[in-house]
Parts: sequence; C-alpha cells; structure tokens
Amino acid sequence: MENIQTRITTFLLEKGWIQKEVLEKSDFPSKDSGNVSVLEEFVHSGILTEEQLRSALEDFFGVPFAREEDYPKEPVLINPLSVQFMKESKFVPARLEENELTIIMGNPLDYYVLDAIRVATRYNIRVLAGQERQILETIERYYGLGTTPMERIIEDMESLPEYRIDEEESVDHLLDMASEGPVIRLVNLVISRAIEARASDIHFEPFEDQFRVRYRIDGVLHDVESPPKRLQAAIVSRVKIMAKLNIAERRLPQDGRIMLRVKGKEIDFRVSSIPTIYGESLVLRILDKSSIVLDIEILGFPEDILLDFREMIQRPYGIILVTGPTGSGKTTTLYCALEKINSPDKKIITVEDPVEYQLKGVNQIQVKPSIGLNFANALRSIVRQDPDVILIGEIRDTETADIAIHAALTGHLVFSTLHTNDAPSAITRLIDMGIEDYLLSSTIIGVLAQRLVRVACPHCRIPYLPNPAILKELQVGGNDLPGIDFFDVKGCSSCSFTGYTGRTGIFELFKITDEVQRLILEKKGSHILKEIARKNGMRTLREDGWLKVKEGRTTVSEVLRVTQEDAR
Repeated sequence: MENIQTRITTFLLEKGWIQKEVLEKSDFPSKDSGNVSVLEEFVHSGILTEEQLRSALEDFFGVPFAREEDYPKEPVLINPLSVQFMKESKFVPARLEENELTIIMGNPLDYYVLDAIRVATRYNIRVLAGQERQILETIERYYGLGTTPMERIIEDMESLPEYRIDEEESVDHLLDMASEGPVIRLVNLVISRAIEARASDIHFEPFEDQFRVRYRIDGVLHDVESPPKRLQAAIVSRVKIMAKLNIAERRLPQDGRIMLRVKGKEIDFRVSSIPTIYGESLVLRILDKSSIVLDIEILGFPEDILLDFREMIQRPYGIILVTGPTGSGKTTTLYCALEKINSPDKKIITVEDPVEYQLKGVNQIQVKPSIGLNFANALRSIVRQDPDVILIGEIRDTETADIAIHAALTGHLVFSTLHTNDAPSAITRLIDMGIEDYLLSSTIIGVLAQRLVRVACPHCRIPYLPNPAILKELQVGGNDLPGIDFFDVKGCSSCSFTGYTGRTGIFELFKITDEVQRLILEKKGSHILKEIARKNGMRTLREDGWLKVKEGRTTVSEVLRVTQEDAR
C-alpha cells in the first residue's frame, strides 16, 4: 500500500508546490522516516518555506495546521488514551471544551485511529494537522517517564533509604529526612495540587507495597499521582513536623493543625494521624476560609423551605436541629443561620469540636476533652453567660441533650446537629437518649435533614435518557417525565475530569406543628411522624433531589447515591 509520505509528495508535485527536477537534484532522503519528519527535509533543503509546508499540509489533509499556540500548555488527561497509543499513532490531546476533544495528529487521514479515539472517549473529535517531531516532543514533555513535576522531584531523592515497617527509625534520622529539600518540595506539591483541584481532604494511606495519595473532591475520593513507598517515612515525618506533632510517637493517634499561605490564600489544615499495620495514615482536612461564603441564600434551598427555615431561625427560643451524615454540610448551614441572625442586640455563643471557621461577633468555644472541657461542661458555663443564641456542635449524649433542652426552656434559641438518616428520626433518637417526650414537644421548633449532591459540570454534561428501572428506584412516575431534559456527565478540563463542579444541598424540613406535638406526646414512631409530615407538605430528601434533576443541576445517579436510605 502506498505510504502517506509518497502520497503527500505526489500531491505536492501535482499541485506545483515542488518541482520534479528540484526534487531529483536535492539530497532528500528516500527512506520512509514518517510523513512529517521527511517533509521537514523540504524546509531544511530550501524546497519549501515553513509557511508553504503548513499551507500544503492543510491543503492535503483538509484540516487546519496546528500553530504554536494550539499545542497544550499542560497535559490534557484523558483516561482511555494511553501514552503508548499516542506515541504509536502520533497524536496528542490539545484541549477539551464541553464535549469536543481537539487533537493534533501527524496523519489526520488515519481514520482507524480517529475512530478508536472517538469510541474510547465518546467525545466529538476535532483534528489539527501537526509536525511529527513537535507532537512527539509534546508527548515526551507532558507524558513521558520522569517528566512530571513529582517525578522530577523524586529523581533528586534517590539517596533517601527505603522505608521498612519493622525498622525503628531514630528521631534524628526522621528529622534529617523530613528536612531534605526534595521532601519539602514534594509535600508542598501535593498540597498545592489539592488546592488547585478544589479538594476538601488529602489522604496519605500506607499499604504493603504502596504509599497512596488521594484527594476528596466534592465529597468523592480520587486517586492522584503518588510517591513511591520508600519515601513514606520522610513524607509522613514532614507533615507531622508541619502540624507540630510528635514524630517519635507512631503507635498512638495524634491531631494537629497547619496554617499555610498557598497561592495567595490563607489555608487552615486539620491533620489527623492514626497508626495502621503498614505505617501511619494521615488525613489533612483543608479549610479554605476565602472560599466560604456564609450566605443562606446560595446553599440550594428551594424557595418554600428557605422561607420556613428563615422564619424558624428568627424565633426567640426553642431548638432547631440539622441532621445528616459526616460531610453533609450541617455546620455550614448552621453557620449561615448564625450569620443571618447575628446582630449587635444578640449574644451568640458556640461550643464546637473543632471550631472550623471563625465568625465575626460570635463567641466560639473549642472543646478540649483532655482537660475536661466537653460539650456538657461548656454548656453549663455558657448558660451563665446570658446568651441569646447557643450553637452546640453536636448532641452526642444524654447529658448534652438534657442541658440543650433546658436552655431552650429558659428562653434561649439553640442550634445543634444529630446523625440521623432523615428529619423525623431525630425525635425518636432524642427519646431513645432518655429525653422526656413532653420536653421535646414543647422545645423543638423544626428539624432539617440535608445531603450534598454534586452539580453537573455545565461544560461536559450531555443529554441522555435514564433506564426506566433507575427512574423507578427514584420513585418517579410517567406523569413526571414529559418536558424534562435529563443529563449525564463525561468529564472535561473545567471539572478536572470528574464530571461535576461544586455541590449544592438537598433538604427535608420537618416542622413541629400542633398535630406533630400531639403525636410526640403519644410516643408515635418516626414512620408515623414522617407520614403525617408528608401529608402536610414535607418533601423527602429524594423528592427534593428530583427537583434538582428537573432543573438540570445534578444527575439521577448522584441523587440516588446520596439518598440510598431514603424510602417511602
């Protein structure tokens, strides 16, 4: 079969770009060294100028020729496309915008490769012609071995000894390793990448033959480039030194804090260390104060729930509870509520573990169980401070619940959180703790259950029709479907290839009406309370999630993921 070089040369002769006599007299090599590298010899020999070569290839391939600015400035990571495939087929991803992937190819007429890329990625493909040499150089620069920033740093760390779990490293040795320049740069790189990726947590996890690094982005963990196992001791020691932890203690859990300025922003890191069978596991919770906007209007509340919730938090006394699992945004919602009612005529005191964000004009207390300052002890003292509003980070035991109830009875507005699956279950949970039903019925104003769903990336979301079985699981009937556009996500550079960017809340607001108060006094179960609340207009978490799907803000699979326990 005629190779691409011969076809291009014939084309150039037929179109008059080159003359046969000039070609025969030149030292142009006859061996097949690839279409672009050989064509570059035309330029080197003076047969064609650079501009003529670009125009000729655009004419031959029927696609634009890549300019310098078209080449990527950083790697465009598309999981199904291996580096080996890129090198063999001589193409490089240039950018990903919405559902269109732009690639630069040495041979844009290689339809087998184009079809393979299209099938593997499911993107629309836009092709630019490019010089083979420049394509391979780009692949090597961004994807070749030893070319990533982390790998370049690791190359400078060959002298560090391999980590052995059964070795008792001396403190001096650990300090020496953690003070090495490359170790410091490596830890800083992992942290700065996490900030860029909008991560909320960094996980350093030791395993038998791997030291794994993962970022939690929008509530979901993602694997990222990880350092080799032999650097485990150095990296762990470096983080512990930064957090002012005892690096000699590797048998007990430890907690610390790091304050850093990263990319011009003040970032607070809460560090937790626990011993595992393969070494210490570290988690860094990232608290970016500059990214927090304490505005209750942007949390994702539907208009009707927002109206009711705002009315509740303006009450002079009573208890408002927010329920949900860890990481569901309960504290942020309560902070927004405090921010809304914070005024010079109110004294607000909080008891938290930990104090995540500092609120202007609010007295915040950090519990310290090691010295006997727990929620219950702090609350007893708070009441003597004559507050108007009290926030309790979490009701964990009967003693704390009892003090909170009596604070509400004596004219205080109390906010707190509980870990329950839905809003009505908070009542039965408190009764199970030993709180008298008549106290609950007279003090609880309302219970807000919430979850966080990821927002579909507007740049790469695509229309699709969900499986009827999935819609049935979402408890959606045929009457709910007409006129609704469903979206799925693919991932692009705008969302770090996760398919989602940011999160929004879905809510279930349980209002304590006169009828509900009577049911509480009759010791009715949570399923009865939920049934009555729904008859009175309460939407469940899954039903509120369905509204977000109808708005196109999230996906069906995302709502199902965070409301698995929600059943009618």
